[in-house]
Formats: sequence, C-alpha cells, structure tokens
Amino acid sequence: MEWTDQGIVLSTRPHGESAAVVTLLAREHGRHAGLVMGGRSSRQRGHTEPGSVVAARWRGRLAEHLGNYVLEPLRGYAAGLLDDPPRLAALASACALAEAALPEHEPHPALYDGLCALFEVLDGATAWAEAPWAEAYVRWEVGLLAELGFGLDLERCAVTGAVSGNEYLAFVSPRTGRAVSISAGEPYRDRLLALPGFLIGRGQGGTEEVAAGLRLTGHFLERHVLNAPLPPARERLAARLMRT
Repeated sequence: MEWTDQGIVLSTRPHGESAAVVTLLAREHGRHAGLVMGGRSSRQRGHTEPGSVVAARWRGRLAEHLGNYVLEPLRGYAAGLLDDPPRLAALASACALAEAALPEHEPHPALYDGLCALFEVLDGATAWAEAPWAEAYVRWEVGLLAELGFGLDLERCAVTGAVSGNEYLAFVSPRTGRAVSISAGEPYRDRLLALPGFLIGRGQGGTEEVAAGLRLTGHFLERHVLNAPLPPARERLAARLMRT
C-alpha cells in the first residue's frame, strides 16, 4: 500500500542506530507513524523536528503496519523560534497535544490547516506584548476540542439563555462547557471556570486572560479528550507564559 500527502511532524523517536519513527499529522490521512531510514542523520534531522511541514510518501504491506516514510522538507518552523522560548514552547505543546488527542489514521484536514495557521502566527509574532500569538494558541486549543466533538458553547448563558451581546458572560461550567453570565454565576464562582473575554470578542488578552484560557481548555482536554494528564510540553508552556 502507498499514499502521498503533506504532513506536520508531531514527534520523532530513535529506532535502531540511525533510523527514526516519525509521527505526522497528514492532511488527508490523519495521525500516522512511519519509519524513516537514516532519520537521525545530519541530512534528515532538520526536517524531522516537531513542527516541520513535509511532503510524505508512505509505503507498507498493510494499512495497520508501521510502514516506511520518505520525507521531503517544505517548511521548518522550529529553527526560527529558537531565540524565543515561549513561542517555541507553544509549537511543542501544539504538536504534543495533537499527537496525544487525535485518533490514529483518522483524517482531520481542518485541524491540519489550523495547526499550519497557528505556526504562521507564531513565526510572525515578534514579542509577547506586540502580537496576540498566545491568544491564537488558546483559540487553537478551543478548535481542537470542537474538532474532536467537545466544542465549548460560549454564545449564550446556560442559565438565563441571554446571548453574549446582551449580558456579560464571565464563567464556563466545568461539567457542560457552556458559558454562564456573571449575574447567574457569581454565587457559584468558586465552582466555575473563568471565561477570558478575548474568546468572545471582548477586548484583547493579557497574561492573566491567557492563563485563564489555558486553564479552561486544559480542563476539558484532560477530562473529555485525553482522560489523562496534559502532556509535559503543554504544562511547560503554561508555566513559561505565567513567568513572562
């Protein structure tokens, strides 16, 4: 069996002396692993880094086999972020979450396109205070939840039914993922998750708003998608942004 596609490298792990098992998010073939002969060599190491976009050809006897990849580099994002640890952490976190959350071999072209768009934002941002790349990252996690069937309902209050334009939405139910207005949720605020305003078009975020967004998406990723703790790369991103 054989197919060709474009893919984003999510992870690479050593195999034998010089080969590597590379996991891609392929646009039309989903999360898919394959063996790259010589994948740890100096010639290939650069485009098997997480966050690299590659043209991939996969071959295997059966679809469920590991198979072999031949990869050609198209775009590498990680190298351009080496001097900006927070943005590099965001790239690593997105790759780790995609690998942990996505079912194997299930196509998600919208998520592939969204991840490419996030990398473009990270690549174009110049500083925390000047570019909303951290907000874009939180929005990508919201999109990941929606793509996997756990979309948040942030349009209207779950209690009063009021839409966001008519009433100040300030919380999210940790059980249902539905927004709650400040008037309805204030007595229960200790049991609710904060809703950052930038997710509903109410101003721009800052450190505290982004932190609230990461807590919000992290709760639902852990409880409804992963059924496990968040990947270490995601935890490092949250810690790094709080220090920024």
